[in-house]
Amino acid sequence: MNRGRTLNIQMVILVFYIMISSGLLTGVCFLFLYAAGILPIPQLTPILYPLVALLVSIIIGTSISAMAGEKMLKPLNQLVKAIKVVATGDFSVRVEEINDHSEMANLIRNFNHMAEELGSIEMFRNSFINDFSHEFKTPIVSIRGFAKQLQNDNLSPEKRKEYTDIIISESERLANMSANVLILNKFENQQFITNKTEYELDEQIRDCIILFEKQWSKKNIEINLDLEPLKIYNNQEMLSHLWINLIENAIKYSNDNGHVAIRCYGTVNGIQFKISDDGNGMDENTLKHIFDKFYQGDNSHAVQGNGLGLSIVKRIVELCKGEIVVDSETQKGTTFTVKLPKSESECQQTE
Repeated sequence: MNRGRTLNIQMVILVFYIMISSGLLTGVCFLFLYAAGILPIPQLTPILYPLVALLVSIIIGTSISAMAGEKMLKPLNQLVKAIKVVATGDFSVRVEEINDHSEMANLIRNFNHMAEELGSIEMFRNSFINDFSHEFKTPIVSIRGFAKQLQNDNLSPEKRKEYTDIIISESERLANMSANVLILNKFENQQFITNKTEYELDEQIRDCIILFEKQWSKKNIEINLDLEPLKIYNNQEMLSHLWINLIENAIKYSNDNGHVAIRCYGTVNGIQFKISDDGNGMDENTLKHIFDKFYQGDNSHAVQGNGLGLSIVKRIVELCKGEIVVDSETQKGTTFTVKLPKSESECQQTE
């Protein structure tokens, strides 16, 4: 046989062992190199063929495994390092994503999403603590300041009464804020609605409106009611917080001699509640944040509030698997629309 270009029996046997040990790809490579004259014909006794094949296989297999392993394990190693960083409380870390649909790619995408959500929660927590501290500190400082003024023996009766009224007002503000924080915390930790009963919804809404008679009478606000007789199966106490906060909000932001319209009626899928005022309305930026804790669109604080009422409203609606929509335009007023299921089957455990 031509030893330069023609396969001989020794090469065939050697390639056979290599193909068995390292796989078809390695054997094909040897055949190609031999046919091209690059690989010399080994001069070995047949008994050494398995040893040579094993040695070549180990070298090639180790090299291939090292290169493939480094490429395949690199994302996993990066993920492990990123998890350790997250464990220290740093949620800014991200893993370079893989552009395919493999399990590793999905794992990395989910990790990055988790880190992003944790970062948002941490920012929200810090913001909540800062806002909470500020909102509590303001009335406390006010109470302390006016209480010191009351120690002045030369204070006139008029001033003494004025300062006393301020202290009472700020104390009530603190009490309301504390109550709202507890209520919101209760509903946020609640995952499903308990103690549900069937009751007259229209009567409940009327009772909630009467609670604010002093406020709307003082501002000479006209209340227009259109309440359809309705029954709802839900937690009565919880829904009372929903209506109270929406009604108080509408009266609070209505102008003197204004109008507040309240409608409640049945729909195919449940009930719909609408409350509209003709106050100053809200701009787009305010609309984006009205359900955020402690957010108040009125930066001047001309209207008393703690920015928790609408957060409570939002959470209650979520618990009921309902929907709340806000329509507002500056100088034209605001309308809140709440859609809730009214039957037991339509208001089940939240996900």
